[in-house]
Amino acid sequence: MKYAYLTDPGKVRDHNEDSVNVVVDKNGEYLLIVADGMGGHRGGEIASSIACDHVSSSFLSLEGIGNKENAINWIKKVVSEANNKIYEYTALHPESVGMGTTIVLAILTKEYLLFGNIGDSSGFVFKDNVLHKITTDHTLVNLLVKSGELTPEEAKDHPRKNVLMRALGANTVVEMDIFDVETDVDGIFLCSDGLTNMLELKQINRVLNENLSLDKKLNKLVYKSNNRGGTDNISIAYLERVGE
Repeated sequence: MKYAYLTDPGKVRDHNEDSVNVVVDKNGEYLLIVADGMGGHRGGEIASSIACDHVSSSFLSLEGIGNKENAINWIKKVVSEANNKIYEYTALHPESVGMGTTIVLAILTKEYLLFGNIGDSSGFVFKDNVLHKITTDHTLVNLLVKSGELTPEEAKDHPRKNVLMRALGANTVVEMDIFDVETDVDGIFLCSDGLTNMLELKQINRVLNENLSLDKKLNKLVYKSNNRGGTDNISIAYLERVGE
């Protein structure tokens, strides 16, 4: 396995509210995480950092993630804890009230692959040279597409396409979608919407298929996103199966 992760402020924002990490425990189990923060007064940066740091450190503190059922229960528990930590921070810092963050994560062991998400940061698998989206965006426009009120084409440029229906820090109780995926994939790819709003899936796919190192692939994706406007922070975590 090889992995890389990268975050970039983009071309428009004056600071970066994203957080990203990849960690490996002593059993060779992998956690990938991307969090895209929101809120003024550095609130988004703090919210995403709280979520990313808490989930990462909790994963590394375990003796092992255990079986699939244990992992699902752990994901729900640790994300709820992160949500509570964000609430605790805002209670002590009233100027940060309203801050929050999306979260998307993936856990890979020898036995299973799980994805979880809240918000509109995305999780994909890379298989047979093609990216396949696993997670579902918790946005207003996605809800309208599902109900038939908008077409996918209309949703793409809708003025309210970034309105979130779920986020950490938005409610005292959080509901995370969890996806159980076959492990026979060639890669795991997580990103914030700063990438997917700038590049089409086929453009991301093309870069991942180039004969480049992981770091160069991620840097090229960020470069292309910024070249198209870079209107948001951009974060990517990518794990690639090599020589197996």
